[in-house]
Amino acid sequence: MSVGRERLRHTWRTLMGETIVDPPEEEPGDAVSGEALDLVLRVGELLLASGEATERVNESMLSLAVAYELPRCEVSVTFTVISASVHPGRGALPVTGSRAIRRRYPAYWRLAALHTLIQEASIGLLDLDEAHDRLRRIKRSQPPYGSPYPAWLAVVSLGLIAASSSLSMGGGPLGVGTAFVATVLADRTAALLGRRGIAEFFQLTVAAAIGATSAVLVIAAGSPGNASTIVTGAIVALLPGRPLVASIQDGITGDLVSAGARLLEVFFIVAAIVSGLGVTVYAAVHLGVAIDVRDLPAAPVTLRPVAVLAAAGVSVAFAVSLAVPRRTLPAAALSGALIWTVYVLGRGLGAAPLLAAAIGAVIAGLLGHILARRRHLPALPYIVPAVAPLLPGTALYRGMIQLNGGEPSQGVLTLIGGISVALALGAGVNLGGEFIRAFQRVGVGGSGRGARPAARRTRGY
Repeated sequence: MSVGRERLRHTWRTLMGETIVDPPEEEPGDAVSGEALDLVLRVGELLLASGEATERVNESMLSLAVAYELPRCEVSVTFTVISASVHPGRGALPVTGSRAIRRRYPAYWRLAALHTLIQEASIGLLDLDEAHDRLRRIKRSQPPYGSPYPAWLAVVSLGLIAASSSLSMGGGPLGVGTAFVATVLADRTAALLGRRGIAEFFQLTVAAAIGATSAVLVIAAGSPGNASTIVTGAIVALLPGRPLVASIQDGITGDLVSAGARLLEVFFIVAAIVSGLGVTVYAAVHLGVAIDVRDLPAAPVTLRPVAVLAAAGVSVAFAVSLAVPRRTLPAAALSGALIWTVYVLGRGLGAAPLLAAAIGAVIAGLLGHILARRRHLPALPYIVPAVAPLLPGTALYRGMIQLNGGEPSQGVLTLIGGISVALALGAGVNLGGEFIRAFQRVGVGGSGRGARPAARRTRGY
């Protein structure tokens, strides 16, 4: 009985904030393995470059440090630099290493391969040489590791995102086909500018301008309804769903430096898209093209099979563009259809678009984290494609037309509303993960709930 009472007393003190559960410190050792430290840094670098959230990178690096007996390893992960410091103790000098992230490329198949490597290393199935060899093969995409899709499909997937988005907005064959062609053309033009050394901000500006120009040409040809679906699809293909989800996740988990950097990246991407749209719409209005906000399609709050299938198609195409493992594609389709269905049902019950989108994101995020946990895979390949059907492409287009059509106040409010929906989507899918974490015993990297910085109550101090 005394043991039970002591356990109950300890639990009560923890709940009341009287004690803080700290992770146990490792005993100091005499030697530091340079190869083990190098592995920790290289795995962290590749995880961060492939799009993983900061908390998961931190957990994974610490897990490898424990697995390969690096004494008292401290890890620091930011948006562009990672470092690891090992303190041998007994008067020995600490050993510190760092790596800079100079190139980031979303490759979620690589996240899955690295996740498996970390899990096997953590339970002792890989010695240090085997871990280095596997990491080298993953980084160089050597068999059996590599992108599951050919290079041309990554380009086509962007066009399919635009085409599916156009279809979900009620676009006909003209709108769907033109959205596909305009998006592929915009992507290839941006890639050409990138090879010329042009900054990514201006690449996205030109890509958004190409999508808007195709819509202006359709309006000039006498089909304004199709034009709005074209530009909406083209914008959705450019919107930063991946960094948005990662930035919200970093903020929620307490990695505020990385969260601020990622959110600033999202801001510049949206600013580039808005700039391209604004220049094109402004030029079209002053050239006499009849662009009217009344021609924009209303949000198709319907569960017609075409709309649900289009939402699933957007998520699948988005997943392919992120190079997710093939076995996660059915989950992407299910998540896209689910978030759309919940959104439509919420709107039908009178919920505001922001609330309906947030509820749909929470449910889709919960499903994605459950599937990731059951299949022993990272969560991002499941949750990021889920938000694609509700990304606010129409809101951005509507806001730019209002700004250039004599309604600046309403245009600003529309843009703010669109950005608010995007933030709600990012927060919602991450909230689903928080529900899962509340009932698990250890984190992905084995650090446990007690070691989580975001779990410490500071009340802003």
